[in-house]
Amino acid sequence: MRVYTHPACVAHDPGHGHPECPARLEAVIQALREQAFPLDWQEAPEASREALARTHAPSLIATVLDTPLPEALRLDPDTVLSPASPEAALRAAGAGVAAVDWAMAAPGRRAFCAVRPPGHHATGDTAMGFCLFNSIAVAAAHALAAHGLQRVAIVDFDVHHGNGTQDIYANDARVMYVSSHQSPLYPGTGRSDEHGVGNIENLELPPGSGSGPFRAAWSERLLPALDRHSPQLVLISAGFDAHRLDPLADLNLEAADYAWLTTELAALAERHARGRVVSMLEGGYSLTALRDCTVAHVRALAT
Repeated sequence: MRVYTHPACVAHDPGHGHPECPARLEAVIQALREQAFPLDWQEAPEASREALARTHAPSLIATVLDTPLPEALRLDPDTVLSPASPEAALRAAGAGVAAVDWAMAAPGRRAFCAVRPPGHHATGDTAMGFCLFNSIAVAAAHALAAHGLQRVAIVDFDVHHGNGTQDIYANDARVMYVSSHQSPLYPGTGRSDEHGVGNIENLELPPGSGSGPFRAAWSERLLPALDRHSPQLVLISAGFDAHRLDPLADLNLEAADYAWLTTELAALAERHARGRVVSMLEGGYSLTALRDCTVAHVRALAT
């Protein structure tokens, strides 16, 4: 089990009081380093502009990487570009690219990218919702272009719908995007009747939903949809903000729910993808829950 991270991802600073704070990644790294199961720690490289350009418009790439930043710049009410942000965004996307390359080199390889900023709200041309580049989308595009895959799955269990990921792949049948998320909630997308070109499956969970509805959503609808797609690689947008302690949402999951779903996804990867899984950190804003859920998730991947 390999973990990609980089100090630059901690240095990205959206400002005092922002929920997507450096302490999130520090908590994740500390919790994983304290575990007894073996992890192969690797430094995340920077993504190339070529890799970014497969999913992002030149205007967005230039905004994130080329804007002079003597101080922080607010791109929208929630999304901040600080002087350390360009490298953090490059390292986050680069972690996904490197993890895909490593996973594709041999069967059974699994990786977790302990990075920030998160990515799944960034569309092809717009940074939003704490996200600068859509790292999981960049990783999927790399898998298609560099490894010739024809069927990739992006699995998103963050409490917020990954509108950016869906926007990028809604017309590309090679990439299936499946998501469970609270509704109503930011960003207000992800209706169950949105199907792209037959490659999108969304399941909306009302506020207050806990383990039962969550597990039913996946076992009865979303996991069977993934099985039908037969992905050659499983990518995970691993947001842990559906936990009952999270301050930004109103679902009631426990760490055990993430362990259960991760085990199911690992089994699905064994059936279709020769065991290959790459997971990337997305949301999660209770440090206690983030530590517990990340450990449960990575332990299940490593088993």
